[in-house]
Amino acid sequence: MTGEIVEIALAEGSEALAPLVATANTRTGAEWAEVLLVDARADPRPVAEAEAVAASARQALLAIVSDETGAAAAYDAGATHVWLSEAATGSLALALRFAGRYARRLRGTGRMRRAGEMAEGAVARFLDAGDPAAPATVAVVAITRFDTVNAAFGREAGDQLLREAAARLAAVLPAAAVIERDQGARFVVAVRESGEEARARVAAIEGALARGFTLGREEARLGARIGVAHRDTGESARSLVARASEALTMAAVGDGANVRFAPCRRTAAGLDLAADLHRAIDRREIDILFQPQVTLDSGRITGVEALARWEHPIHGVLGANTLFSAADRAGLGLALSEHIQSLALTRAAAWQGPLASLRVAVNVTAADLARSDFVCHFLDLVERAGIAPGRVTAEVTESGFVTDLPLAAERLEQLRAKGLRVAIDDFGTGYSSLAYLKALPLDYLKVDRSLTTDITGAPRARAVVRGILAIASALGLQTIAEGVENAAERDLLAAEGCTLYQGFLCAGPLDERALAALVEENRA
Repeated sequence: MTGEIVEIALAEGSEALAPLVATANTRTGAEWAEVLLVDARADPRPVAEAEAVAASARQALLAIVSDETGAAAAYDAGATHVWLSEAATGSLALALRFAGRYARRLRGTGRMRRAGEMAEGAVARFLDAGDPAAPATVAVVAITRFDTVNAAFGREAGDQLLREAAARLAAVLPAAAVIERDQGARFVVAVRESGEEARARVAAIEGALARGFTLGREEARLGARIGVAHRDTGESARSLVARASEALTMAAVGDGANVRFAPCRRTAAGLDLAADLHRAIDRREIDILFQPQVTLDSGRITGVEALARWEHPIHGVLGANTLFSAADRAGLGLALSEHIQSLALTRAAAWQGPLASLRVAVNVTAADLARSDFVCHFLDLVERAGIAPGRVTAEVTESGFVTDLPLAAERLEQLRAKGLRVAIDDFGTGYSSLAYLKALPLDYLKVDRSLTTDITGAPRARAVVRGILAIASALGLQTIAEGVENAAERDLLAAEGCTLYQGFLCAGPLDERALAALVEENRA
C-alpha cells in the first residue's frame, strides 16, 4: 500500500464507518473521491440509493456488510465491491485499493472528474483544440448484452471485456481521435472526420465490436448500438455529444438499425423537410412510440405518452418537435396532428393483456384547439379508434398555447364531460403558467424537465418544484414529473407529493413490443 493513497467519501448515513477506515491508508474529505463507502451491515437497501451518486461521480461503490447474505444483496443492489465488516483493517485497505483502481479505470487516464462535471471532458478538450469549422464527428457507443456477461462470468470478466472493447475501438480509429469511457458499458468517440469517411469509420467500429470476445475458455458475442452526430459549423462540443446521445437513444428503441445518425441542427429546425412531409403522411411513414408513466406510490406503469417519430431516409430518426416545425412551414400542422392522434388512439385501443388498462396521452396543439370543430373532431377520433374515453388524456403543450383562455376552457371542459382527461405539458416553460392553472379545467400538470433537473442538489430548484406541487395539490390536480433519470430524483419527488413520473429511470420511448415486455415485468 505504500505510496497508494485512496480517497474515499462516506455515503449518507454511513458516518459510523469512519473509525473503521481511519487506519486503512485512506484520505477523506477530498473535493472528489475515488470510492464511495456505504454502510450496509444492517440493511443493503442504502446501496441502491448510493449507486446513483457513485455513477454520477464515476466512483467505485464499496459496501461494508456483515455476512454472506448481505454481500449478495449489496452486490445485487449495485455495489461494485463488497467487504465483510469483520475483516481485518489490512484486508479492508486491500479492498479499498482495488476499489480505487477500479475507479481510476472507470474514469480513464488523466485528471479525475469532479462530480457533475461534463462527462465528455476528454472529448470536449479534443474538439475544442481544433478549428471549430473543421469536420468532426462524435459517436456514442453502447455495448449490448453486457449485463449477460456480468451475470454469466462475473464483473471481473466484464471489466476485462470492456478493456478489450476499448482496444478494438482504438485499433480502427485514426491517430487524431479520442476514446472516453462513459457510464456503464458506453464509450464516447470523437474523430476529425465527417461525411462518408466518418460513416465508414462507424461501420468499422460496429464490425470490430460484433466479433466474439474470448473470456477464458468461453466466447461471448456482444454487439453495439451507436449514435452518431456530425459537427455543424461552430457547434459546441456539448451540443455535438448531446445530439449523438439522442441518436443513441433512438438506436436503442425497438429492433431497428443499430446505428442512428443525428440530423444536423439546420434540419432539426425544420428548414428542409417540408417537401418530404406530405408524402410521409400519405405513406404512413410517421410512427408512434410510447413512453411509460409510473405511479410514484406503487411503482406501477399506469399510462403512456404517445410520441411521434419519423425515420427519414436521409436524416435518420426525427422527433415530434422537428416534425411540427416542418409541418408548420408546409401548412400541414393540422394534418400531421390528426395523423398522430388517430394512429396513437387506434394502437392503444387494440392493446390486450397488461396494456389494455393503460391510459394514453396524446398531444393537442394550439392550432388543434383553435379549430371551431375541435371538440367534435377529437371525440370522433376517439370513437373511430374504439378506445374508452376514460383511457384518453388530451395533453396540451403550454409553450404553444392559445391566448383565448375562456374559449380553450370551454372546449377542454367538453372533453372532460365525455370522460376524457386534460393535461398541460411542459409546465413552467412559458410565461402564463399560473393563468392557465386558474382558468383551465385540468386533471394533470406535467412539470417540465428544466425545473426538475437540479432538485437533488440545488435548494432553489427544489423550492420551485415544491411550490408547483403544492399549488397543484391545492387545485386537486395530479402531477407528472418529466425527464426523471435517477432514483434520487424519483424519491425526492415522491416525498414532495408528486403523483407520477416519466423518464429514462423507467424507460425512454418504446415500440409496442418493448412496452408490452416492460409492463409485463412491472406487473410481475
